[in-house]
Amino acid sequence: MITALVLTTECHVDHSGTSFCTCHPDYQWNTTLCSLYPNCCGHRSERDSCECLSFHGPVPGYCQLLPPVPANLTLDSQLQMHRNTLNLILLKKEKATNLRWYLRQSENHRPILLWPGTNVFQTSNESQAGLQIAHMSRHWTGEYESIFEAQGFRRRLRQVVKMPLEEKDVVRLPEELSISCAASTGFQLRCCIPLTNMAYTATWSPGEDSQASLQNMPDSQCFVLAVRHCPAANTTYTCTLQSQSLAPLVAPVSITIIQDGDTTCPEDFSVVAWNVTKAGFMAQAPCPMNKTGVVKRLCGSNGIWGPVQDSCTEAKILDLYSKAKLLLEGQGKPNEQVPRILRELQRQVGVVSTPSDLREMLHTVTLLAKVVAETSTELTDRALKDLLTTTDKILDVNISSLWTLARAQEPSMGSDFLKAVETLVHSVSPQQHPFSFSSSNVLLQSQLLRHSSPLGYQMPSAPPLLQARIPWHSLAPLVLNGTNVRITSLALQKLDSRLPSNYRQGLRDTSYATPGMILVISITADGQDFTQAEVIMDFEDMNGTLHCVFWDHNAFQGRGGWSDEGCELQAANASAVQCVCRHLTAFSILMSQHAVPEDPLLDLLSQVGVGASILALLVCLVIYRLVWRVVVRNKVAFFRHTALFNMVICLLVADTCFLGNPWLPSGYHSLVCLATAFLCHFFYLATFFWMLAQALVLAHQLLFVFHQLSKPLVLSMMSILGYLCPLGFAGVTLGLYLPQRKYLREGKCLLSGDGVSLHAFSEPVLAIVSVNGLVLVIAVLKLLRPSLSEGPAVEKRQALVGVLKALLILTPIFGLTWGLGVTTLFEGSLVFHYIFVILNSLQVLEALRKWLRGSRSSNSAISMVTNESCTSEHSRERSELASYEEQMAD
Repeated sequence: MITALVLTTECHVDHSGTSFCTCHPDYQWNTTLCSLYPNCCGHRSERDSCECLSFHGPVPGYCQLLPPVPANLTLDSQLQMHRNTLNLILLKKEKATNLRWYLRQSENHRPILLWPGTNVFQTSNESQAGLQIAHMSRHWTGEYESIFEAQGFRRRLRQVVKMPLEEKDVVRLPEELSISCAASTGFQLRCCIPLTNMAYTATWSPGEDSQASLQNMPDSQCFVLAVRHCPAANTTYTCTLQSQSLAPLVAPVSITIIQDGDTTCPEDFSVVAWNVTKAGFMAQAPCPMNKTGVVKRLCGSNGIWGPVQDSCTEAKILDLYSKAKLLLEGQGKPNEQVPRILRELQRQVGVVSTPSDLREMLHTVTLLAKVVAETSTELTDRALKDLLTTTDKILDVNISSLWTLARAQEPSMGSDFLKAVETLVHSVSPQQHPFSFSSSNVLLQSQLLRHSSPLGYQMPSAPPLLQARIPWHSLAPLVLNGTNVRITSLALQKLDSRLPSNYRQGLRDTSYATPGMILVISITADGQDFTQAEVIMDFEDMNGTLHCVFWDHNAFQGRGGWSDEGCELQAANASAVQCVCRHLTAFSILMSQHAVPEDPLLDLLSQVGVGASILALLVCLVIYRLVWRVVVRNKVAFFRHTALFNMVICLLVADTCFLGNPWLPSGYHSLVCLATAFLCHFFYLATFFWMLAQALVLAHQLLFVFHQLSKPLVLSMMSILGYLCPLGFAGVTLGLYLPQRKYLREGKCLLSGDGVSLHAFSEPVLAIVSVNGLVLVIAVLKLLRPSLSEGPAVEKRQALVGVLKALLILTPIFGLTWGLGVTTLFEGSLVFHYIFVILNSLQVLEALRKWLRGSRSSNSAISMVTNESCTSEHSRERSELASYEEQMAD
């Protein structure tokens, strides 16, 4: 006997035979049927309420009675404050599965799936599940939904979260106003707030002789006050915003009346219309149509308008940035949102017209890259083409001036963009290989490597890059193991000039130019990044000192910088230079802006000089052997000639090592090469320290005329100064830079031409030259003082001749011509280098000159041998000494 009849399901059949079955209140389709059949709109969704399903054919059942809700959704507080943490807790009474969290920001918005981003934290156990939102803002207000399955049904629980506005959310336009009542009888004030799920009312005071109205924008609402007539005196208008049970927000706008005699800026129409403004006031105007922000302009104290401060940003670009930011924080589905935002960016890049537009667009790309890296999202070929098209237009010369202005506000912007593009390109789906893209500023090639590629990997040319390749021996271990190897190469034009001018140790102390291209290479083996591989790159030959470098994103506290670690420069042929790097990253090449162009005549002059130096040194040793007892007749002569003799020995060894350098095998694997570089460094330094010893002995004789020196003491001190000091410098340099592989110059058995030589050779040499110069000044003053003060004209002329002789003799002996080497550090003109080579062609090796200014010429050399023979040298020394003794006697 039927005691009750309850209608649970109501079905309607359309003309095609499809049944649309709707559940009555308190009834629902079970989760099994809900997951198998589409809803009445023809879609399947994880958040469907399962109240209406469509069936093609017989209906497999009916709606069932819902049991009591097996959980409670609790909220710590419905009214959240800015920057606080929101806590939602789902208390379970029964087992719950397939738990998902959604946020509906308003009735006009679709619910947004929440995922564990930077602001979202999800927890779950048998008794409860939690959702935590850190750093709350108005973008996280709305209706939160917890959807889960329990007892065979899909259930939904909701909580509404609100947040009051803060004073900084209120935009006043203008913030202050100076007005001439003679030029304008009325004015308009605006008080705007972003859209929120809390109702706000606004009142303006004073409100006499004015009319208030409300203007609704897509993302904000403005309360407008139209004042018909100027107030009689300076007045402050106040916009008061009120919401139920909350403290009011007050936004004051001060109005200053321009009086007769006040200094003013005239009406102007630059960018926007500027009314007459009182001196010292900041005029404000809304941005043009479809832009967000404010345009400001200061009226100077002299009545002259200042530059326009344009912070306007395209509303659509700003909206895309906001979506990318919220996506990273945890709102939305990355696999759907990332391609959609990339597609919209590609459409908007053509309207970039301000530094703010460019900056927000680059920030959007950077945020998307972080999302992709965090979620391991794979890009389709369509999304990747949108990214590369956007990148090509961003690098275009038409917006190069915007880069300069934007970088002034955010120097690391270019480095962040490079890293973002690397990340996004690397995330292309394996199903999209092979893939290629070519445009004026972007060249991409991505392919899978197979066993049938015995020659390795090669990338097509992209000037100034002639070719880039990875030899087979670097890839063979991966390919032969049966792994799926994916290689991606990306060439970016013009981006190198948009990177910060940061150089790591070894590249500092000079300025560089880049060739206009960056090459990015990545290898993935079975989904894992492979970073250790040899990359060989051939670049067009460029004048100047060249360095093979890569962009290190971790340098300079994350701001990025150029580094040459793991990269070496090798000469390929007469028309190209070759870089070899043993890791994968973003590569380029640096050119010293103060480098001296190649000059065959300069090289020939240096080669002749070094050859003549060695011959002169050998002759000098023979002469010393023959005449030593003749010239060394007292302690002063002994000290001077001992220093000269050791200088000759040091130079002879150094010259010999330098001259044999081109025939030695270069590289850190060669002990002979390392020994040669060390000996060159040591003996050249020893030469200058013996110069210093000689100068100090002379200074003692000049200043302490009647003080006698002990021969054993002075000889031991000179030996310590001449050999132990340079040995210490050379040893410390070897110990510091050899482990870093920064000791040798690329392709040479010489000390590195970068900051190493500046600190380890140039600085002590220039210090010695400075001291020797001071000794020379003392000697000249001693020669001049007694004769020019009292003696007759003949004696004055003799004194001047003595001074000139002393200058001619002591200048080369003390190495003072090396002061010209300072000029070659900062001046790239060939004139200075010719003068330097000629003056020192018989004094100091060209290699040392190269070390001073970081040149790469391997054949230039200068020798430290005086232009005259040793005999004439000694006779001049005796003449100088005799002249000095005569002056002392006077």
